[in-house]
Amino acid sequence: MIVTITMNPAVDKSTSINKLVPEKKMRCSELITEAGGGGINVSKAIKELGGESLAVFPSGGMNGKLIENYLSQRQINYKSIPVAHETRENIVVRETDTNQQFRFVMPGASLSDKEAHACFELLQQLEPRPTCIVASGSLPPGLPEDFFGELAKVVKKLNARYIIDTSGKPLQLAAKEGVYLLKPNLSELCALVGKEHLEVNEVDDAAMEVIKQGSCEVMVVSMGPTGALLVTRDGCEHIPTPTVKKQSTVGAGDSMVAGMVWMLSQGKTISETVRFGVACGTAATMNPGTQLFKKEDVHRLYDWINKYADKYKMKLD
Repeated sequence: MIVTITMNPAVDKSTSINKLVPEKKMRCSELITEAGGGGINVSKAIKELGGESLAVFPSGGMNGKLIENYLSQRQINYKSIPVAHETRENIVVRETDTNQQFRFVMPGASLSDKEAHACFELLQQLEPRPTCIVASGSLPPGLPEDFFGELAKVVKKLNARYIIDTSGKPLQLAAKEGVYLLKPNLSELCALVGKEHLEVNEVDDAAMEVIKQGSCEVMVVSMGPTGALLVTRDGCEHIPTPTVKKQSTVGAGDSMVAGMVWMLSQGKTISETVRFGVACGTAATMNPGTQLFKKEDVHRLYDWINKYADKYKMKLD
C-alpha cells in the first residue's frame, strides 16, 4: 500500500497568453484546473501508470472540496483531514511568444498542532498498513520545520519505506532521522553535506557521505537536463535524460518520484526504478501547464534510457 502525504495541497490553475504586458487586460487561453501539491501529484501519476495509492492531505473550504471532487472523479483514493482555513491555489501562465513560464505560488493556509497531528494519527490507524509512504512538497505556515522528521519516526514504527521530496531545513531534519530514499537537487545536496558548492566529480562522494551517515539508503540526485545520479552503498550510476521539447516543468519532480515508487511496488531493481523515474519526470515536461505525463510517452522514453544508459554507467552493477 502506497500512501502519499501532501501537507500543503493546492488547486492548480494554468493558462497561456501570447505576451505578458503590465497594466493591460490580457486575453488568456482556456483555464485548466487540477488538484495539486507534491503528494497529490504523485498519486495522480501513479494512477496514470495503472497503480493505486492513498492520498492524505489537509482540506479546507471550497478549494479543499474542489481537490476532493477532482480525486473522486478520477477514482484516486484519498483521506482528507478537515482544517479550518481555506486550501490555497496556485497559478501558472505560459507566455507562448517566448515559451517562458510564470508560476504564482501561494503560501498556503496555517495549520494548528491538532490538525497536523491528525495526519500522524490517521497513518497509524490505516489498514492494511502502508508499505511505502511518500512525503512530497512544502510545509504550510504553522507547521514546525521538523514535521517531516517527526513523520519519519511514525514511518519507522509502521515498518514502511519512507521517501521524501522536499527542500530546505525540513529536508535536512528529515534526513537526520533517516529515510529510505532522498531526491535532492545539487543545491540541496550541498546543504546536506555542509558545502556551498560541489563540482560535478564531487557529487557521488557527497551523496555517499550522506548515505554512510545513515540519512538514507538510496539517493537520487536530480541534475536537470544532464539527468540524475543514483547512489547506494554499492556504487553509483548516471542516468541520462532524453532531449524533448519542454513545455512545462510543473510536476516533473513529483512525476519522477511516482515512477520510482510505482516500480518499487513492482519489485524492480533500483536501477530500473530510477531509470523509469527519469522517464516519468522527462515525460511530464512535454505537457503544458500543470498537466503531468502521458503513459505512452513514459514507456517510449524509458526504452530510450535503457538503450543509452549503459554508456553512462559508472560503478553500479
